[in-house]
Amino acid sequence: MLEKNLKLVNDAFKEYYFKHFDLIHVPLKTSEREFGYQKFNEGMTRHLSVKDDKELHLLLMTQIPSDVYCSNAYYSFPNLPMAEKDWKGADLIFDIDAKDLKLDCRTNHICYKCNSCQNIGNHGINCSVCSSTKLETISVACKNCMTESKREVTRLLEILTEDFGVKEEEIQVYFSGNEGFHVYVVNSNYQTLDSRERADLADYIMFNGILPEALGINKQNNSKSSLPDTNERGWRGKVAKEILGPNSKRGKIGQEILSGGYSLFQTKLEDWRPKLGVKIDSKVTMDIHRIFRLGGSLNSKSGFSKIICKDLKNFDPFSDACLLDEEKVEIIANCPISFKLKNKKYGPYEKEKIIVPKYAGVYMICKGFADVN
Repeated sequence: MLEKNLKLVNDAFKEYYFKHFDLIHVPLKTSEREFGYQKFNEGMTRHLSVKDDKELHLLLMTQIPSDVYCSNAYYSFPNLPMAEKDWKGADLIFDIDAKDLKLDCRTNHICYKCNSCQNIGNHGINCSVCSSTKLETISVACKNCMTESKREVTRLLEILTEDFGVKEEEIQVYFSGNEGFHVYVVNSNYQTLDSRERADLADYIMFNGILPEALGINKQNNSKSSLPDTNERGWRGKVAKEILGPNSKRGKIGQEILSGGYSLFQTKLEDWRPKLGVKIDSKVTMDIHRIFRLGGSLNSKSGFSKIICKDLKNFDPFSDACLLDEEKVEIIANCPISFKLKNKKYGPYEKEKIIVPKYAGVYMICKGFADVN
C-alpha cells in the first residue's frame, strides 16, 4: 500500500478496534490456539499464543494489524514451531466464495490493474496504456453474488445437519469480510478428523466420486436396478427429490436412466454435480493447521468486518459488515465499475477527486481503486 494511503487506513482500523472490540470473537480454548497477524506492507507474524480478551485487545491496539488470524486447531504448545505444537484437534471449517461460483454477473464487476503503470481497465489481456501483461484482477461483489453464496451456505447447512448429524448450536456462519462466507463446526465429534478424513467429507459435500451403485444402479445387472426413494437420507434421497421426483419431466428422466442403465446414469451424475454439490474450497476444509481470519476483525481487502451471521437470510454484508465511520475523506478515485455500500451507489469514477464517507474511501483504497489526495 502506498505510504500516502497508509495513515488513513491505519487510523481507520485502529479506531475500529477501539470502538468495536465487543465484536471480536475470541474462540473457545483461546489459550490453545495459534494466533497470527499481518501489517500493511509487512510479512506475517504467527505462532503466537493469546491468553484472553485483554491480551488480544492489547495486541490489536498496539500493532494495528491489517489482518488478524487464529488457528482452527488447538495445541498443547501453540507458540512453538509447527512440528512441536502437539496437535489436539481442530474445528471443521468450510469456505464458500463468490468468485468460485462462476456467476454470470461477475463479468460486470471485475476489472484489471496494470502493475507497471497502475492503469485500471475492463480488459484482462494487456494494459491499454503500456501493453504490459502484468495485470492484477480486482473484483467487487454484488447483491447477486451474495444471494448465490448464501444459497450455497444454506445447502451446506442442510447437509451438515441432515446427513452428518451436526447440531445447529455447533454451527457458526461468518461473512468472510470480502466476498464469501466461512462456516465453522465447533465442539462436535468431527474435531479429531485428520486431513484425509476431512478431504473425504469435503468430497461428499461437493458430490465428488458418487458412484451409480450408491444410488441404486447396478453395473452387473441393470434389470435389478432401482432408483432411490425420496424418503431416503443422504445423496440417494437428494437425487430422488431434485432429479427423480414426482414431476412428470423428472419421472421421464428416471425411466430413461433405468432403460439406459449404468453408463447413462454415470454420465448424468457428472452433469448433475455442479447443481447438486456445494461449491466449497476443499483445500480449506482438509487443512488442520490453517490460521483463519479472526471473527470480528477487519479484512484488508475491503475494510469490512468478518462478522457472524445470526440471520443469514436477511444479512446484508454491504451494510451489516461495513462498520467504519462516516467521517468525510477526500480521495482520487479511478474505479471503472459501480458498487453499493449502505444502500448508496458509488462509481464509476475516472481519476476523479471525490469526498466520500471513510468506509467508502477505505473500501476503494483497499480494493486498489483510489488513493488519498
